[in-house]
Amino acid sequence: FCACASLGGEAIGDGAATAGMSFEALNHARALHSKLRVVLNDNGMSIAPNVGGLAQSGRIRDYLEALGLAVIGPVDGHDLKAVLPALEALREHPKACVLHVKTDKGHGYAPAQADPFRWHATGPFEITSGERGGAKSGPPSWTTAFADALSRVAERDPRLVAITAAMPDGTGIERFGERHPERVYDVGISEQHAVTFAAGLASEGLRPVCAIYSSFLQRAFDQIVHDVALQGLPVIFALDRAGLVGADGPTHHGALDLAYLRVIPKLVVAAPRDENQLQHLLATALAGDAPFALRFPRGAALGVELDPEPRALPVGQGETLREGDDIALVALGKAVHEAQEAARLLETRGVSAAVVDARFAKPLDAKLLEDVARHTGAVLSVEDHVVAGGFGSALREMLGERAPGVPLRTLGLPDRFVEHGECADQWRQAGIDAVSIAQQAGAWLNEIRASRAGRKPPACAEPQDP
Repeated sequence: FCACASLGGEAIGDGAATAGMSFEALNHARALHSKLRVVLNDNGMSIAPNVGGLAQSGRIRDYLEALGLAVIGPVDGHDLKAVLPALEALREHPKACVLHVKTDKGHGYAPAQADPFRWHATGPFEITSGERGGAKSGPPSWTTAFADALSRVAERDPRLVAITAAMPDGTGIERFGERHPERVYDVGISEQHAVTFAAGLASEGLRPVCAIYSSFLQRAFDQIVHDVALQGLPVIFALDRAGLVGADGPTHHGALDLAYLRVIPKLVVAAPRDENQLQHLLATALAGDAPFALRFPRGAALGVELDPEPRALPVGQGETLREGDDIALVALGKAVHEAQEAARLLETRGVSAAVVDARFAKPLDAKLLEDVARHTGAVLSVEDHVVAGGFGSALREMLGERAPGVPLRTLGLPDRFVEHGECADQWRQAGIDAVSIAQQAGAWLNEIRASRAGRKPPACAEPQDP
């Protein structure tokens, strides 16, 4: 069931009433003898079809009453004559109480009511007919590319199974499930359980792929540490929506995953620069025997040609995409493409920039990165992740030991929560788009050269971050 519970003026939603924190709070309310007031909006669905024992049994009232909560209803949430007296009864009840309201998602708008799953999130549409704009032409999304790659590697390895925490459509697992329905598990909105469930499957010889949004996997940090990494189990974490996600805003930006994952022993952390490398890194994860995190962004992929078969790559091996003598642009994931464009812009200004796709945030290709740092004498790292604790921090730690005299500057996301907006604008404001990278690299290189020559560098405007 879908819940929207008012707790001290706060709200939860998208099926979260069956998640751990909701249960814990309701259980605690009884212990406090609290006069908690909850309005349960039961519209029979979440983002995806409801799963689990409680949804299948339909015994919501029993569940709540077992926690010591009084229950009023259910009442028709679209009938004000029924709702208003029920709200008054809720307000006056002497104990912790729940008002159970039954509603239809999309009620009052025929197209949405006819297909509430399709209308859970929508772009612009024509109000009268409900018609949306035609499908955009161009490359498939990263999510689609992941789902297709997962199907390709699954066809070669019967051990592979996929797990989603109530997000089969958003993570591409629904698409995978159309081809392999018997190899998909939806555990509901319970990321902690998803990870430990994956650990259990891995301990029995299966190869689970846990597909969870980057920002949502934060909820399961403890389980990643104790149930997966500490046991050395080969669970694959597919982190969709890594980096900035545009209009989904600060609750969904996957800006912290490199920091919270690369500190975990035994865990490999990688990011593909395009959809072809995505399929190869997925094959790499499946071929290994260690826990493996694969992060990729929201939005359209690059549309590159795919190799006929996914193949395993050497773990921890980066790739030099462009040779250069003056400065090295070292990037990870989606930022690699921007670094390549920045190198082309720098070339027009007489600057020879090397470009390295690190591919792995952990382990780093220490030999490659040390060599390019010593050769160019300056390294600029780029990532769609907060600077603190991210890829650039890992690079600084490594080069600090292996090439301590080489200057390093890190470009990444600011130390604040980035608001909603167009993804391209967010990248530009963060200074990690190609134009900003080239501008900052050129200005910094002038500073380095001036410092080495013992003179003051020329003034150069930096990109502004409003």
